[in-house]
Amino acid sequence: MSSSRPDGPAIELTGLTKRFRHTLAVDNLSLCIPRGATFGLIGPNGAGKSTTIKMLMGMLSITAGDARIMGVDVKNDPVQVKQRVGYVPETHHMYRWMRVREAIGFCRAPYATWNEQTYRELCDLFRIDLNKKVKHLSKGTQVKLALLLALSHDPEVLLLDEPVAGLDPLVREELLDGVLRTICDRGQTVLISSHMLDDVQRLADTVGILYEGRLLVHGRIDEMLTTTKRIRATLHNGQRPAEVPAGTIHDRVQGRQWLLTVNDCSAEKVEHVRGLGGVEHVEVIDLGLEELFKDIVKGQRAPK
Repeated sequence: MSSSRPDGPAIELTGLTKRFRHTLAVDNLSLCIPRGATFGLIGPNGAGKSTTIKMLMGMLSITAGDARIMGVDVKNDPVQVKQRVGYVPETHHMYRWMRVREAIGFCRAPYATWNEQTYRELCDLFRIDLNKKVKHLSKGTQVKLALLLALSHDPEVLLLDEPVAGLDPLVREELLDGVLRTICDRGQTVLISSHMLDDVQRLADTVGILYEGRLLVHGRIDEMLTTTKRIRATLHNGQRPAEVPAGTIHDRVQGRQWLLTVNDCSAEKVEHVRGLGGVEHVEVIDLGLEELFKDIVKGQRAPK
């Protein structure tokens, strides 16, 4: 495990594991996120995304393995980790009876690095009424307040756990384009967990897919979408050929259409499909992140 050298990764997980009695929530997760990256952590419900983030924040104990943020061991020095990390959970735990100004003053106290200039800039950006009570804020404004509190102490790493969940489409769009985009362009390391895969594709440069606590795929989004394609073949009699090209993640037959999602797709693999018995027509289709994610998960769930 690396030390806190200035060029080391922002987040480094080695064999990170979390077990709740008989349930293995995170399974031997190893991952490096470089400094300055915006990383999307995606997966179905129960995949282990929030559990992983809560272990990084010291909110859940680590069953096995190690986790470091900016070189700091999460288990050995959780106080320093919290000083260097901004965290926005899916459910916000702010004192609802306080006025916004009071809530900010309460949260400012523990941080020696609280930056008044950053705070004032974010107040102007988010347009939050400081005199309103927290309980009277809309859901979108509560998210903005949570982001303001997480960012005003100039954290080196920002952990966002489903930050726009439950918001209506217009408010979500405003947060994505006006707020989260600004955050992701600040040069901090951002880990964002979200079910909104189009949002992740817009914000993140790198993505990891969790399934049943295991990391299935980890890489740059643009590279993944460049090398992984869907091949659509028309079948003469609707019968799926017994042979599939190497690197097939998932395939299915719909009527006379045979759809294959293929990693490291190449002209040779396309020609291989075209030359199979019963195949009449072949075309290659680009995928979005959501389609790729669905096919990777379906491939895991399909009978082996």
